[in-house]
This record gives sequence, structure tokens and C-alpha cells, in this order.
Amino acid sequence: MSTSQIAFLKGHGTDNDFVIVPDADNTVALPPAVVARLCDRRGGIGGDGLLHAVRSAAHPEARAMADEAEWFMDYRNADGSIAEMCGNGVRVFARYLQRAGLVEEGDLAVATRGGVKRVHLAKGADITVSMGRALLPDEGVTVTVDGRSWEARNVNMGNPHAVAFVDDLAHAGELRSVPPFSPAAVYPDGVNIEFVVDRGPRHVAMRVHERGSGETRSCGTGACAVAVAAARRDGADPALTGLAVTYTVDLPGGTLVITEYPDGGIEMTGPAVIVAEGVIDPAWLASATG
Repeated sequence: MSTSQIAFLKGHGTDNDFVIVPDADNTVALPPAVVARLCDRRGGIGGDGLLHAVRSAAHPEARAMADEAEWFMDYRNADGSIAEMCGNGVRVFARYLQRAGLVEEGDLAVATRGGVKRVHLAKGADITVSMGRALLPDEGVTVTVDGRSWEARNVNMGNPHAVAFVDDLAHAGELRSVPPFSPAAVYPDGVNIEFVVDRGPRHVAMRVHERGSGETRSCGTGACAVAVAAARRDGADPALTGLAVTYTVDLPGGTLVITEYPDGGIEMTGPAVIVAEGVIDPAWLASATG
């Protein structure tokens, strides 16, 4: 680990918070132990994940997307593991690029491991992200908490989700550890698990266990998965009706608005805030690898 100073920022989207490490030329090594230390809420900066901001051309996993998207969101879970996508993270990533003067207001393409995402930035307003299409594999799982079991809908938003509709969000339990589910083979690389209740017409609330992070106060891809699962449960499929469908999704950290269009495209709209910036102490960072 280099002993040179490394800049960081801290941001959140509906209380889903992130450590941001600007690194245009991909020169900062971020092994899992360092990421976990940075995201530690007592011994580090604290966050549900880390956003490593790299030019696509400088990262081997993103070079193929460089002609389409200048910037790559190299996203890591709080435990240091790599994730395909993070919906709240994309909004915060875009807000960082805007704050740093690296992009202008308007439309922006961001490369992720889940593909290129389209973002619309407006000054001081919520950010809208085109999240791509949901995949709905046939095979779901049964989730069990404290003796209660629910069938969970399999929804893939570039990362895997299992969506369970419950009578009370308290039935989800503590959510620090992964709720048991079966058959495990449906999600060989782990899964984000959402528990959902109805609040009104096309209005739901959710809690989530995020793979590699535990319970978080918000999950953007999870909110998209929940909206799609709720729409199908409610008999709404824009591809069949030709009509867009919008759900309001309440999370512990705020509210996201999710719209699914007849072509299958999904948009997520919500806030993104940068709250602090500074420099990581080199000696402290070096000790993370010791």
C-alpha cells in the first residue's frame, strides 16, 4: 500500500452511504482488507460500500465500455467483496463527478460491472438513473425467519435479488446476517433479500439485507426489484399493456420512485448528497494491510 496521501469523499443516497475514492488513473490498490477497514463504522470512515472512481480506459474490467462511458464505478461491498451494481451508488457517483467538475449537468453514461447506466443530472435536484431491464428467472426461493416462511420472487437487476412480500416489516428480523433461503443453488454467489409490505396503491415499503453489507437503510437496485415484483404480483406488465407503471418505494433512509416502461427499461429517481471530503492518513491506511 502506498504511503502517499489518498483523497476521499463521503456521500449517501437515501442514507445508503459510501466512501468515495477518486482515482482517475487506477493507481490506488484497494484489496478487500483495505476496503473493509475504510468502510468500518468504528475503526474507519464508515459506509455501506466503496465507490472507486476510475476512468474506464484505465481499468481492465471497463476498457470495453470506454467509448461509451468515460467513468467506471468500481463498486465494492462493505466487506471488500466486489459487486456488479449499486443503484444508490450510481447516483452518488454521478453527484461526485458533478461536484468535482468532471461532468456537466444533463445526461451522463457511467460504466459498471452491470453494464453502462444512463444518468440524468439536474442542479440541486434528484438524480434519475436508467437501470436497464429486470430479468425474472423462473426459479425462486423460500426465505425463512424466526419460523415464518415466504416464497420470494427472483429478480435480477444486474445483481441478484429475492423479493418476499410480508405482513409486517418486523417479520424480517434483525437482518444483520443473511436470512436463510432454499434452495441455495438458485443464488450460488449470494443474494440481496428484500422484505416488502404494502402502503397503498402502487406504494410499498421495504427492508433489505444487502449481500456483503448486512441490513442497509436503502438499496437502489433492491427498490427496482421490489417495484417489478410488486407490479407482476399486481397484474401489471408494461410490455403487455404498453403502459408505464410507477411505484413509490419507502426505505428506512428515504423514498425512491421507480418507473418501468413498455420497452422493459427501468428508471430510478432519488436524492444523492456529498457530505464530506478529506485525506486518508497514510500511516493508518498502511496499517490496514499489516
